[in-house]
Amino acid sequence: MPEVHSVAVFCGASDGASPAYRAAATEFGTGLAAAGMRLVYGGGRVGLMGAVADGVLAADGAVVGVIPDFLRRQEVAHDGVGEMIITETMHTRKRQMFDMADAFVILPGGLGTMDEAIEIITWRQLRLHDKPILFCNVEGSAQPLVSAIDAAIAAEFAKPAARALFEVVDGVAACLQRLRELKPVRGGASALL
Repeated sequence: MPEVHSVAVFCGASDGASPAYRAAATEFGTGLAAAGMRLVYGGGRVGLMGAVADGVLAADGAVVGVIPDFLRRQEVAHDGVGEMIITETMHTRKRQMFDMADAFVILPGGLGTMDEAIEIITWRQLRLHDKPILFCNVEGSAQPLVSAIDAAIAAEFAKPAARALFEVVDGVAACLQRLRELKPVRGGASALL
């Protein structure tokens, strides 16, 4: 059994410009299921969110969707997911995903994905948790956000130690391997959030 049992995945609600993004999301989902890890994700059926969930489901893996009611009412919820948690707000969605996860993986995505990534990194910087955070770098997708963090460090708005709050892993296979190697933190400071 893996040490990491449950992985929260942040990713796009669209497919993005490159077909490699969707292929990576599907491959990542299939790999999570094969590794015996549960997917916790934003509950959508569209874009990379839908692809990662479909990958897990096709391999008979466990999926928990967490979606705010207003998005469910817009009919973007994945109807194939057996466990769907409906929240009132985007913030409670992120908190629910955080509580259920042993580790976090950021796949390609847009503003929502960037928001989720920065928030979970910031919570770690504030010592509200010490759960692993991995960027799964697909065709350079992680570089713009990592560059923004590096720029904040260079401008002395963040300490150099901020780079140790997350890892950038190139490609799906390497990201899945890294998840298998991790020793997650249990319990701890999450109650402070």
